[in-house]
Amino acid sequence: QLQLVESGGGLVQPGGSLRLSCVASGFSLDTYGLAWFRQAPGKEREGVACITTSGGVTTSADSVKGRFTISRDNAKNTVFLQMDNLEPVDTGVYYCAAVQFGNFCPFRRFDAWGQGTQVIVSS
Repeated sequence: QLQLVESGGGLVQPGGSLRLSCVASGFSLDTYGLAWFRQAPGKEREGVACITTSGGVTTSADSVKGRFTISRDNAKNTVFLQMDNLEPVDTGVYYCAAVQFGNFCPFRRFDAWGQGTQVIVSS
């Protein structure tokens, strides 16, 4: 069974940083493209960043460019989202997702989703 588990969320002040992790179990991430999404209260889910199976990277939201970095460690079966200079508008639940043979960002379908981790940016 494909399973993704996010962690690393929490409460942080504006300008602070968080590093989210998403660990896969039941399958190896080696052949999967990976992405991070977020959903703010009362808003639709939006793509934040994705990384292809080969390691190519793109960010989906203009609002996070230069502040968020996605990376992967296949040896740890984990994808990360480094978030710097956080702003209150970054508040929301962050989800990771995986698609097998994901070679072109953005991905249109996914084989597995995590349950989400809450990020709150507030002073």
